[in-house]
Amino acid sequence: MAYVVTQSCCADASCVVACPVNCIHPAPGEPGFGTTEMVYVDATACVGCGACATACPVGAMVPDAALTTKQLPFLELNAAYYDAFPHADRTPVALVPQQRRLTRTGPFRVAVIGAGPAGLYTADELLKHPEVGGVDVYDRLRTPYGLVRHGVAPDHASTKLVTRLFEAIERQPRFRYFLDVEVGAPDSTSITLADLRSHYDAVVYAVGASADRSLGIPGEDLAGSVPATALVGWYNGHPEQQDLDVPLGPVSNPSGRAVVVGNGNVALDVARILARPVEVLERTDLAPGPLDQLRASNVREVVVLGRRGPAQAAFTVPELIGLAALDDIDVVVDVDPALLTGDDQRSALLRDLAERPVADGSDKRRIVLSFAVSPVEVIGTDGRVTGVRVARNRLVEETDGSVRAEATYDTFVLDAGLVVRSVGHRGTPVAGLPFDERTATVPNHEGRVEPGVYVVGWIKRGPVGFIGTNKTDAQETVETILDDLDAGLPAPSGTAAAIASLVAERHTDAADLAAWQRLDAAERERGARAGRPRAKITDVAEQRSVAAPPAAVRRRGLLRRTVSLTS
Repeated sequence: MAYVVTQSCCADASCVVACPVNCIHPAPGEPGFGTTEMVYVDATACVGCGACATACPVGAMVPDAALTTKQLPFLELNAAYYDAFPHADRTPVALVPQQRRLTRTGPFRVAVIGAGPAGLYTADELLKHPEVGGVDVYDRLRTPYGLVRHGVAPDHASTKLVTRLFEAIERQPRFRYFLDVEVGAPDSTSITLADLRSHYDAVVYAVGASADRSLGIPGEDLAGSVPATALVGWYNGHPEQQDLDVPLGPVSNPSGRAVVVGNGNVALDVARILARPVEVLERTDLAPGPLDQLRASNVREVVVLGRRGPAQAAFTVPELIGLAALDDIDVVVDVDPALLTGDDQRSALLRDLAERPVADGSDKRRIVLSFAVSPVEVIGTDGRVTGVRVARNRLVEETDGSVRAEATYDTFVLDAGLVVRSVGHRGTPVAGLPFDERTATVPNHEGRVEPGVYVVGWIKRGPVGFIGTNKTDAQETVETILDDLDAGLPAPSGTAAAIASLVAERHTDAADLAAWQRLDAAERERGARAGRPRAKITDVAEQRSVAAPPAAVRRRGLLRRTVSLTS
């Protein structure tokens, strides 16, 4: 019996270290790690011990004997990797480097700005070193976990299991949260970089890439044209996106169609959430308000536009396998058959999908995957979206083998009341730090902006990679921090108690780990009553109220009452 990776990989490499026979690749340090779509298990070397399944934070490892029919493509996917990359030079076990020890004893204190995966992996790497006396993690929201909470699709519940790893990180005794705290905002209550530098030996920014890339076409700012970053935040319960104008009903979207521009994994997430039956969504942690709107949705078709061909599609093969396995929606491939002749995995899977019949009179909602097309204009009436003008593209192969899309004059119009722009995230400037407008990142060298100030995650490298990619990224940044600590950074003048007092003074509603645990428990309890994993609380005032500490017991009154009962 061998194990098989059965979904998009989180890439944090826990399984690689756990494997006793080094049969999971690419491993950290090997070509392809963090850039391939997943890791792969060598069935000829796997001994079936299950250590990888125990270590995997997202439940992706499954014995081959337990695969469902819909998971069988992953068996071939794992085998195909070793046909191309046999890793004949592998060591008998995965090599784990000896843990570094600092030459200076500390204790050192580090602030991490951002409680998403990059920030929490950074905290974890720092806390592995006893010379680090404490790590404080800040976030402007009252809820941690970043895009795992507000970005992972609600119907990808297994991916959200990585939060169990984050829970273990935040329970470490030298870890503190300062949630619901603004850092670097242009107002007098914000905590500034100067404040942080005077209280910590090092400051790490893990603030992600929260903006979206522009299409650069007429009409993209019409009402009903929304960035995927906002729509994903909306259905995932981000407090700042709950008033987003999402035209789904018969009056606001009489066409019954939504168009998603771009065909990466996020585009497929959006398409699924808009198309899947509400009975499925009701079993997820999709935010309550958006769920009510989706119950009344008039959208019957979601068209996903990709500017190049099937072989160049941005979505990963595991995500396509997952989409093809759904039996509650119809998936249609709209492409010139001549573009489906490739022997690559995407083309082969899409060819199979294209040949799959759709039943006449099917009442299922449908997702249409269109290729070699580009939007050239978002059309509207009275300031609202009514459709998209789309051009068919000519695909041009460059001398280096890459494929470029050229728009032709052959255009057509898709009626639609909702247009979702899903062409990538973009970082935004960080107060007090340099910013590269071209890459939308903070310039750095292996995470160092300057001695004492560092970056990690998307604001460091750009919006690429998977959840676990942040682990190796964090390891690089932490190694740089340790180098600087050993070299001698200026000691902070403020203490851990002093920064806590400053935060409490400027942010009276600041939340700690206990407050987050109370909010988390309340959401889980509300969800359980409705048969859901959680019911997200999206109103900030209600979050604060629910997370408030219980009223203290008045011991003297209790004592008097006890005495009166016994006298």
